[in-house]
Amino acid sequence: MTPVVVLSSGVVGAGHDTGWGHPERAERLRAVDEGVATLEREGAVERREGRPATIEELALVHDPGYLAQLERFIGSGGGPIDADTRVSSRSWDAALLAAGSGLAATGLLEAGEAAAAFVAVRPPGHHAERQRAMGFCLLNNVAVTAAALAARGRRVLIVDWDVHHGNGTQDIFWDDPRVMYVSTHEWPLYPGTGRPDETGGAMAPGTVINVPLPEGATGDVARFALDDLVAPAVEAFAPDWVLISAGFDAHRRDPLAGLEWSSGDYADLAATVASWAPGPGRVIAFLEGGYDLEALTGSTRATLSALAGMPVLAEAATSGGPGRRQVAAQIAGRSRLGE
Repeated sequence: MTPVVVLSSGVVGAGHDTGWGHPERAERLRAVDEGVATLEREGAVERREGRPATIEELALVHDPGYLAQLERFIGSGGGPIDADTRVSSRSWDAALLAAGSGLAATGLLEAGEAAAAFVAVRPPGHHAERQRAMGFCLLNNVAVTAAALAARGRRVLIVDWDVHHGNGTQDIFWDDPRVMYVSTHEWPLYPGTGRPDETGGAMAPGTVINVPLPEGATGDVARFALDDLVAPAVEAFAPDWVLISAGFDAHRRDPLAGLEWSSGDYADLAATVASWAPGPGRVIAFLEGGYDLEALTGSTRATLSALAGMPVLAEAATSGGPGRRQVAAQIAGRSRLGE
């Protein structure tokens, strides 16, 4: 069994042209590839091909009218969807492959071909809502895979450590008891969602856990939150699959945010989150944000090392920043509510 399979959108993903100066650019995939290549040389990683998602698969999470409208807009040559989100004539193919590669990863893991998978694709997905593209995202890649698994009776945990809250993922599964969504993110920051009191709908109370962190928070605060706030809820939920929205923009080098994490923090978080799976072959990480290329390479390498169970060559984990008091208060609040 290969420790980790990596599915990348490669040339197709690079064809999604966001225009000059846009932070979500094709060079991101090349930076990720550098991190993958180190482990590939050591035999810990094997590359595999993804596949495009079908409209039927996408319709589990996206409105068919939205899908048709997006395809037409891209087919007409594309352009700006909003102030942040741009598409080109090849973006539809890239988006389909990004959304379908998680489904391909599921098949590989179920066949026993690897212990974990990393879906290194663009465009990212966790901001995409049922009927709207936003925040660089067109289709919600992690949600497509989660919905397909849930439709087969699986219980799915999504852990989103991107520095921005995954509003789209939360919205899609807000009232779905089959899926638990956990997010650590900087607050206040785009898109403005992800408060601690956002905990799930009437049909799925407590299945959403948001951990907003202040600017300057270090990795030890996130680890504290996962260990003391999130882990008991995950144990009670008992997931069959663990999916990770692996944004690397909480890294201290990232230009779009203000958290102070290092690549070593991502290794620690990956090891913790992967331990919540019921066994090998049930963990898939999806590339989300991360806009400093050097940080992307190092964070990818650290995360994949942890998923592969290998010694991690990474920056030291960080500690000493603000945020522990807020997390402790959130833990106390959940205890008072009996959650």
